[in-house]
Amino acid sequence: MTGAAAMQLKDRVAIVIGAGAIAEGIGIGRAISMGLAREGAFVVAADDNEDAAARTVDLIRDEGFAAEAAVVDVLDDASVERLVEGVADRHGRIDILHCNVGLGKSGPSGQTTPADWRRISDANLTSLHVAAQAVLPHMRAQGRGVITVTSSIASIRNVGYPHLAYSATKAGANQFARALAVELAPENIRVNAIIAGLIDTPRIGITLANSYGDKSEQEMRAARARQCPMGRMGSAWDIAEAAVFLASDKAGYITGSEMIVDGGLSASIRQVVDG
Repeated sequence: MTGAAAMQLKDRVAIVIGAGAIAEGIGIGRAISMGLAREGAFVVAADDNEDAAARTVDLIRDEGFAAEAAVVDVLDDASVERLVEGVADRHGRIDILHCNVGLGKSGPSGQTTPADWRRISDANLTSLHVAAQAVLPHMRAQGRGVITVTSSIASIRNVGYPHLAYSATKAGANQFARALAVELAPENIRVNAIIAGLIDTPRIGITLANSYGDKSEQEMRAARARQCPMGRMGSAWDIAEAAVFLASDKAGYITGSEMIVDGGLSASIRQVVDG
């Protein structure tokens, strides 16, 4: 990311939904929020966990940049709409929307109930539509805007363990970005997805604890690293760099695309999880 003298997003207002972290450390949403702020955007860090959103804002302000925290429940349409309207009322514009929500349930598909599926689908897919439709009037009034979705390698590849509802809904998120991008292209509003590979975040030890058999967390991290052609997992900052680029004018002719940030995983048949 560039220094203050060359800020790419100066005077722009960005909403990041899913800007906290499930545990202490830097998750993808937190890194994206910090990355956008470092490039001059005023960041509204929104999360269902108020403390996690506030922690992201503290980190941004500690670096001398501008942000505020907000609470949002992506399973509640009205909550998403209130978030957007509140930002527009307070700041007069919305330039960037980054949706970084990802719920899932790993394990055999038979263990995913219809209620689980609906919850995951509403979080990972329906909330994209609700948030996008809420910001679009403001972006149209400005004559420009950027919507970016964090997707996953699981949307296009098997990642070595069963994750059906997450995979299917993230595949839907990819197509959401494509279809909406074409619809909005004449209005200078760009929509893209970032397909994140195996990323080393605080979430790993919590949400994937049983996905790699009886391995310890250290062994699980090593197994994930071996899956990647580069021999290591990516970091949250790798995804943040992509998000900043797609939000910037440097990506002004990029829309309806999936930017794959996976260390070569999707170009390989390598799925080594043992050994």
